[in-house]
Amino acid sequence: MRNMKSQTITAAVSELCIKANTVLPKDIRALIDSASKSEKSPAGKEVLRDLRENYILAEKELIPICQDTGMAVVFAELGQDLHITGGNFEDAINEGVRQGYEKGFLRKSVVRDPLRRENTEDNTPAVIHTRIVAGDKLKITLAPKGFGSENMSAVKMFLPSCTSDEILDFIVETVDKAGSNPCPPVILGVGLGGTLEMAALIAKKALARPMDMRNADPFYAELEEKALAQINALGLGPQGFGGTTTALAVNIEAYPTHIAGLPCVVNVGCHVTRHAEILL
Repeated sequence: MRNMKSQTITAAVSELCIKANTVLPKDIRALIDSASKSEKSPAGKEVLRDLRENYILAEKELIPICQDTGMAVVFAELGQDLHITGGNFEDAINEGVRQGYEKGFLRKSVVRDPLRRENTEDNTPAVIHTRIVAGDKLKITLAPKGFGSENMSAVKMFLPSCTSDEILDFIVETVDKAGSNPCPPVILGVGLGGTLEMAALIAKKALARPMDMRNADPFYAELEEKALAQINALGLGPQGFGGTTTALAVNIEAYPTHIAGLPCVVNVGCHVTRHAEILL
């Protein structure tokens, strides 16, 4: 059994909040750089150059890549042989979010109640997803989620008789309806199967998958490639100004489901689908 102080978790989460909001992951940077060279539209190419300049400046000056610094979504993989001492696990995470958003001068965007809309003034609580895994380590992935893209997400409860082409149509239709609202070029996390909430969870988690990694199942890897091609054929382009780069990546995850259902969730991420992780 290994012991870890809750303060260690708080400090790590605080730094992750700042890093995720100011340093764009290398794989997403590579996709933007590549798109800026391959984009056919002059306007789209110029937008992609601006996006590149933006993420470079953000990292250099340690300022937010986007003014919407999001709601903190935390994926924690907690080893069953790790014992947290000195405080509650989720309290430690929320304290880290509180400190990180204050220290990093990040916008506080969380309201205490969905209808009465009073700001919590420290961007807590975070949305925390914890899995108990083997070992004595703790892996934390922090993904701030802005709502310009989150609001464009969609869910559909398909019948089990639906085809992969119908799933594909739904994914493409979701992006088409969203238009310029999610600040394209977008990144999509798609969750298939499980129950309603499981489909949403794996769709969200798919947004943090390395962008150069296709689904290990060739069937879904091909579906990802088809979806990306069809989305880019829509012509919406960077920031909706037209062009051949409407999406940077489509990440699909699947989970076993009930014989009578086929849930599908499309979680839309913007061109700065931010995340950072640490292994403690």
